[in-house]
Amino acid sequence: MSKFPITHVATTDISEMLDPVPGRRMDLPGFDDEFVDFPDYIIRITERIWHERKVDLCLKYYTENCLIHTLSGDIVGAQTVVDNTHATLEAFPDRRLDADNVIWSEDGEAGLYSSHLITSKMTNLGPSEFGPATGKKVRVMTIADCACRDNQIYEEWLVRDYSAAVMQLGFDVGETARKLAQQDIAANNSLIDFHKAEHEAIQRADTDQLPDNSASQEAQDFVARYFRDIWNSRNQQAYPELYDYRVGARYPGLRDFYGPNEVSLYHQKILNAFPDAKIRVDHIADIPYLEEARDIAVRWTLAGTHSGDGIYGAPTNAPVLILAVSHFRVINGRVREETTIWDDVAVHRQIETVRLST
Repeated sequence: MSKFPITHVATTDISEMLDPVPGRRMDLPGFDDEFVDFPDYIIRITERIWHERKVDLCLKYYTENCLIHTLSGDIVGAQTVVDNTHATLEAFPDRRLDADNVIWSEDGEAGLYSSHLITSKMTNLGPSEFGPATGKKVRVMTIADCACRDNQIYEEWLVRDYSAAVMQLGFDVGETARKLAQQDIAANNSLIDFHKAEHEAIQRADTDQLPDNSASQEAQDFVARYFRDIWNSRNQQAYPELYDYRVGARYPGLRDFYGPNEVSLYHQKILNAFPDAKIRVDHIADIPYLEEARDIAVRWTLAGTHSGDGIYGAPTNAPVLILAVSHFRVINGRVREETTIWDDVAVHRQIETVRLST
């Protein structure tokens, strides 16, 4: 193994990441020799596909029958990934994907798992799923969680802050979701039906049960307490215990909070809209950050009924699913920085489907 440490994306310049000193820094069975470690693999294949515009490399780096989960539906197959990437670049030809972090884990027989936090900068020069070209510049947060084996991604969970994109394009999130829901109804394609089995499974699940993977005990203890106290038990007293008083937290729709009180108020708005919400933790990964902190990535799913007033409008009793990923920077047991992303347009879309059907 190389004397160099495993690539730490959050503290390494992109020029160094794209031209690493050769030599393996960790075991990568089945991966091409050029990749020095797993974060290097994630960064460099992203560079090739998106920035060098070698889109057909998706056929090499994704399995033929790969499964990509998004809140607006699943994407199946490497060729579909190629087609969707071309469509995105037609709408946003100058799109860049800047790597903010890669938090990863080794998950035994399941292979290697990455949680890739990305800032996308782009200009809307072609029609998109949200409307005609606007010429406006957009900056959007994305997290792509990828399960990989033998040099290929075989499953991915993709969350994009599409509500931020819609807002920056000059469109209304609710109206855009309503238009997409109308298209769904016309095509007999219901997100409510698509997510029904998953929604029911989470409502029945033991939400205190954590996934079995290789996260550190420190990360598992933090995640267990965080989701139990903050989300599932609605314990207001837990916020100053789990959030640093200087916490900065980013959430969908360009929401940027400072301090536990602001985070708590937003969480309460979500829980008011979905009073019976239950959250299942689906994956945990963590890596060190400098000397005293850990970066923890958590993929989680919320299932609830839209039976409360608030940020999603008058109650509809829509059964709503939210696929989310959170990146926490934890220092001394408390969150100092948080980025949590889900597709809020798809949340509104589920609700609008019920509104349009009643």
